[in-house]
Amino acid sequence: MNFSDRLQQLPTVAHVAALQLATADGQALATLENKPGQAGSVAVHHALAALYGGTLTPAAATLGLEWYAEHTADAHAHPGKHPNIDRLLALAQGGAPLGVRVVLA
Repeated sequence: MNFSDRLQQLPTVAHVAALQLATADGQALATLENKPGQAGSVAVHHALAALYGGTLTPAAATLGLEWYAEHTADAHAHPGKHPNIDRLLALAQGGAPLGVRVVLA
């Protein structure tokens, strides 16, 4: 399934202004804003957080990489081009889990 098709299957994020990702000790790592160019990542990360109790684990990251579909291959080929996918790649390879905080719209 390609990324566009996957997005249509994920829950809506119309109520989400942003997602804040943080390390286990609460250090802010990234903010994903629900705006063009990032809305797909917000949908993926929001759905993963819902499935994994508000935390992005290595297992969540592996699933997220499947959901990103063709963009995951592009991230492998061009490191740095897709920072949200790069973060999941690192996490899937044993990185420390990340907390996800939802900022409502």
